[in-house]
Amino acid sequence: MSARTLLRAAVFPWLMLTLLAQTNPVTSLSPEAKAKAGARSRELIAAAPRLPFIAKELLLEPPSSGWELGMISWMSLDARGNIFLIQRGDKADPIVVVDRTGKVLRSWGKGMYKIPHSIRLDPQGNIWTVDAASSTVYKFSPRGERLLTIEVGGQPRTNSAFNGTTDIAFAGSRVFITDGYGNARVLEYTLDGRKVREWGHRGIGPGEFNLPHSIVSDGKKLWIADRENGRIQRFTLEGKYEAEFPVGKTYSLRLAGGLLYAALHPVDLPTSSPGLLVKLDKSTGRILGWVEMPEKSGLHSIDVTREGELLAAYGNHVMIYAKQ
Repeated sequence: MSARTLLRAAVFPWLMLTLLAQTNPVTSLSPEAKAKAGARSRELIAAAPRLPFIAKELLLEPPSSGWELGMISWMSLDARGNIFLIQRGDKADPIVVVDRTGKVLRSWGKGMYKIPHSIRLDPQGNIWTVDAASSTVYKFSPRGERLLTIEVGGQPRTNSAFNGTTDIAFAGSRVFITDGYGNARVLEYTLDGRKVREWGHRGIGPGEFNLPHSIVSDGKKLWIADRENGRIQRFTLEGKYEAEFPVGKTYSLRLAGGLLYAALHPVDLPTSSPGLLVKLDKSTGRILGWVEMPEKSGLHSIDVTREGELLAAYGNHVMIYAKQ
């Protein structure tokens, strides 16, 4: 056998494996990888202190007969401590604003959403929301006047109604949107709705995503909840990967007081399992403390009050985790 034939025999199998890996990339964690990551999450949590918080429900006052919230998908606080909810029931408007006594102050958005997903307030107090089905982003004034509509588009065909955007973050004049259902990407827009660029793709490697579900920014960096990969990833504003924190299946993120807060559970547990609200070092990902949230479907949204209390929801209940 000639040297050329021997070289071809040695290189061809390697080349075929390389081509197969490129055309059939690994896009989700194997059961073995999930089990290993889940065990690691439990170790990290066990090594961190439990936060001295107690849970209490904020009892809402129905503004009218027959008024009722459905699943509260997301919550966000304004500077006065009022709570902006986005919910999925048909017996109330999708966006509902309540004060800290549970009084409904105002609501709007009927007929605008298919699957209301997240709600965020920008530094000027404007309200931004995303729809997980139509992949539409709306910007409102604090009083509920619609100021801007962004049709993100680019949705692939899927068998699920969840096929669009998941969350939104702000960094100066830049707006970042995670498009995690159907796609696995981050989009950048200007404040007036002009698309600048997009980046990211599906996979399990550094900088890749399997359902980017939440995004936050401190104006210099981005943190993204890479939910089904069981981690939080940190990027520059230009989309350059910097680090990952394999803390668990993360549903929602919030930055407050220079710290990163997350709602999560180990990645080897089914979606909507009970889990934890955790406080992390935003630079290292080290878990600084946690509080258990035993209710199912309670991890979809997290916020932090000015006093350092945690805000979350399960079903149509608003929960406050206050210091003892």
